[in-house]
Amino acid sequence: MASSLPAPPAPPPASWRGGLPPRRPPPRCGPLLVRAAAARSWRYRFRTDDDGVVDVAVAGKDGGAGYAVAVEVPGRGREGGLVLRAAGSGEGVPLAPAPAPGGALAAELSYDGARAPFHVSFLLADAAGAEVRTHRGTSFRVPVGVGRGRPAPLGLSLSEDGAANFAVYSKSAKGVVLCLFHGRGAGGDEPALEVELDPYVHRTGDVWHVSLESVEGYASYGFRTGLFALFGIDRPLLDPYAKVIENFVPDDTVNVDGLSVPSIRCLASLENAPGYNWGRDKHPCLPLEKLVVYRANVALFTKDKSSGLPENVAGTFSGLAAKVEHFRHLGINAVLLEPVFPFHQVKGPYFPYHFFSPMSLYSSERSSASAIKSMKDMIKTLHRNGIEVLLEVVFTHTAEGGAECQMISIRGIDGSSYYIADGIVGCKASVLNCNHPVTQKLILDSLRHWVLDFHVDGFSFINAPFLVRDPGGDGLPRPPLLEAIAFDPVLSKTKIIADPWSPLDISNVQFPFPHWKRWAEINTRFSMDVRKFLKGEALISDLATRLCGSGDLFSSRGPAFSFNYVSRNSGLTLVDLVSFSSDELGSEFSWNCGEEGPSENNAVLQTRLRQIRSFLFILFVSLGIPVLNMGDECGHSAAGSTSYKDRGPLNWKAMKTMFVKEVTGFISFLSALRSRRADIFQRREFLKLENIHWYGSNLSEPRWEDPTSNFLCMHINPELDENVPDSVRGDLYICFNANEESVSATLPALAEGSMWLRLVDTSLAFPGFFSSESSPKVHQVLGFSSYQVKAHSCVLFESKRVLS
Repeated sequence: MASSLPAPPAPPPASWRGGLPPRRPPPRCGPLLVRAAAARSWRYRFRTDDDGVVDVAVAGKDGGAGYAVAVEVPGRGREGGLVLRAAGSGEGVPLAPAPAPGGALAAELSYDGARAPFHVSFLLADAAGAEVRTHRGTSFRVPVGVGRGRPAPLGLSLSEDGAANFAVYSKSAKGVVLCLFHGRGAGGDEPALEVELDPYVHRTGDVWHVSLESVEGYASYGFRTGLFALFGIDRPLLDPYAKVIENFVPDDTVNVDGLSVPSIRCLASLENAPGYNWGRDKHPCLPLEKLVVYRANVALFTKDKSSGLPENVAGTFSGLAAKVEHFRHLGINAVLLEPVFPFHQVKGPYFPYHFFSPMSLYSSERSSASAIKSMKDMIKTLHRNGIEVLLEVVFTHTAEGGAECQMISIRGIDGSSYYIADGIVGCKASVLNCNHPVTQKLILDSLRHWVLDFHVDGFSFINAPFLVRDPGGDGLPRPPLLEAIAFDPVLSKTKIIADPWSPLDISNVQFPFPHWKRWAEINTRFSMDVRKFLKGEALISDLATRLCGSGDLFSSRGPAFSFNYVSRNSGLTLVDLVSFSSDELGSEFSWNCGEEGPSENNAVLQTRLRQIRSFLFILFVSLGIPVLNMGDECGHSAAGSTSYKDRGPLNWKAMKTMFVKEVTGFISFLSALRSRRADIFQRREFLKLENIHWYGSNLSEPRWEDPTSNFLCMHINPELDENVPDSVRGDLYICFNANEESVSATLPALAEGSMWLRLVDTSLAFPGFFSSESSPKVHQVLGFSSYQVKAHSCVLFESKRVLS
């Protein structure tokens, strides 16, 4: 018999329909099929239109240089012989019977492996010339160099021998086409090969999957589903699980309206992420209560020329790592990065397209592979310096839309499963159906990927109230996603933080946030109440609640689950909080200290300086986790704008000014104070009532419900602890004055042989307004004394035993 069929049809779009892979090998098969089963092979069984059976096996041979296609049919009723004929051709190849159990007829056909992937399409004809087809009346079609594939894991899986498995979820698609592309400039924007997946062969449940023996010669891939073909949209889409992306949304593909112009290069790379040597890197695993957090934007942190970094390093992961000494000086041990996933370049980081790779623009080479390495280098550097890396993540919405220029990935692959069909009232973004099982799996897989592959230490979930909603917008008592994250074994040692802030132009409905004693939260109430107090508009009872760890919000968890902040990347910056207070800024609770905007009035400037010091002081002496915002330490201003888009890059020249040296020195001191007095400020549990005493100016009961009362004193008696030496176990007395005038505060009497040392007075000139316990500048207040607490200032005393 002939060694092969006439040349098989050319490779462009192949569709294999009619093949049903058997669940197990046929009970009886010829030696050719037995031999094929011993090698890497794919088996197919067809039913014929005359109630017969045809078994086909495709196997590699000659070390991958060729393929053998073995065809076997039962001999009964075929005594006249059979002819194998290429579909669409009148010519045929007679099947020469080969010995096979049960009298079966069998033949082997050979093909050049260099032609794969392709398909063989054939018919059978008996001696009389009557055609034999499948039971659906179609030709027999089998893929060569293309296997059934596996439904898990989703995405691309590359084997050491060069084989590739592709799997994508799509319940809505009636068909899926895998599109393979050559490298840039080698074939244009059209796919070099399209492989149409057979729903009877390449679909398990709602997962479409296929394997290729080799993807050599191809650079990237995407999927077409045809879901929007009626609207003229049927472009290849990015694999939602892609780890490396080919030129994702280049700069020149964003038009003046901020929309992404169609780019065929929004595709997944066919290469694995570059290998990385983590060496001895390990997670710092800092206890939650010991964190001092710094929120930063990767690009804006070092993008300005004043950073002194090379142009290709400024604004990248490498640039941030180069400034690690800045974090160390401030006493920072955790960096919270704004979203680093690929995002809409006009809308910003809080509008992502993808969840498994870092933004390519954050690397020196502006490529996905380079970004992966740079980010890992950065994390390794920070870990080596005892600094954890936390990521802000957005899993509630994407920047995708219905138009072709905004349809990048899951919108076109299976939008009805991943998204809430009608969205949320008042929200223009595409809202993810977070508690749908498929979306939940996507999110969990993404989080695990960042922990296992990038050694990330935790996550802050932006727009967290959306994670509690069902598709109708109602709150869920036990949201499946949040519970799954809380108890996931891979995520068990990571920090998980819920942030209620929403980048969407809607008012967020607050729901009780289920926490399972695992979820921490960004404490918006802390910021609001502290701002009101220093403005002179809050009840002192609200300030007391925030100082003690916000027990009204975290009573069942503890103060360490409260992430406190004064300013953040949306709203006014710290310096703008004390410089702008126009009517439209009413919700910011800011105070300009007597003059709007920039000022040369010395009295105004001195008041602003006191306010900045007081904000930082309250932030660090409150129970909970202090979160600094990028630029708070150097007077970074957005000229009174509350828009995230108006934030500019950090000016590193400002670091050399006396103001910044003063502020950064104060932050460093406060960080050290929290560490030294961990028995008070770094607690997992709340302080006991018997260890806290509240006073007015003369040791009287505070006027808790008097809205005009702007003065409060807090006396903390530390608990007796054998593990804490007496040298660091002194009482603390803290005074907070938001009045326009000074207040004479009476200090509690101490036991004989003890005295009060003043550590902080935010009204004094630098460098004397703060001092460590070992500094000779520490002010001593002996016995029962009073102290003038100046207007808009805070004072801290610590008791010490007098050496005899």
